[in-house]
Amino acid sequence: MKKGRIIKALASAMALTFLVSGCGTPGESSKSSSTAGESTASSSTAAVEQSWDKVKEKGELVLGLDENFPPMGFRDEDNNIVGYDIDLAKEVASRLGVKLTIQPINWESKDQELNTGNIDCIWNGFSINEERKQNILFSDPYMKNNQVVVVMADSKYNTLADLKGKSVSLQAQSSAADALDKNTDFKSSLKDVVELKDNTLCLMDLKTGNTDGVVMDEVVARYQIKMNSEKYRILDESLAAEEYGVGFRKGDVQLMTKVNDTLKAMAKDGKITEISNKWFGKDISIIVK
Repeated sequence: MKKGRIIKALASAMALTFLVSGCGTPGESSKSSSTAGESTASSSTAAVEQSWDKVKEKGELVLGLDENFPPMGFRDEDNNIVGYDIDLAKEVASRLGVKLTIQPINWESKDQELNTGNIDCIWNGFSINEERKQNILFSDPYMKNNQVVVVMADSKYNTLADLKGKSVSLQAQSSAADALDKNTDFKSSLKDVVELKDNTLCLMDLKTGNTDGVVMDEVVARYQIKMNSEKYRILDESLAAEEYGVGFRKGDVQLMTKVNDTLKAMAKDGKITEISNKWFGKDISIIVK
């Protein structure tokens, strides 16, 4: 074959190869891009957080609580669960257009109850601290509180030092336990620390003389002193200052924001002041209006 014909043949073959591969490449590239696009879209859709949408769809907000934590949440004489937090939550649910379901839980298992979806939030004088924030998403704080030591009014104890060699009780898995752990000198001075299911049992132990003091929330302690005929007294020294918040699953930002914004609206229009006056005789909330 002549040199000119050889060159023409080679050029034709190269052009054909380029045409075939060129036709195939855009198609595959387009297909690949389309697949990637679909994957990205799917990931974006999956990433959209829908915690409030789910609550709205089922028409129910499930609140988990310790039912022996007056005045935040407890059973009254008719066995109804009432309290400051309950009134707040009922108003929030009403404004959001969903039913409030109150679900008593074992306080020691509160994280598990939340993370397995048995409840939507923990709303029960739930103290915010750094350890809990690792696993719980909190609303803005809505009330201040202190961890204090309660003794019988006629006891000889006036300071934490007076309880050296004595026994105290507290609710298991509570912020009272956390506060005591951080006050190492006081804890090491005690003879014994008794962990019980709830504060009601702790106060019963104190009354019967089984223990000499109870480490507990000041809000709860002052309510017990006001409502009960037993004479309790709070030592002047507190173990920790803290704040209450509503706890949600770590990823439930949408639901937390809905509840948080509703609480702010309630503070602005005076509803929280009304509820606070009912339970405490004054507005002790700290929600930014």
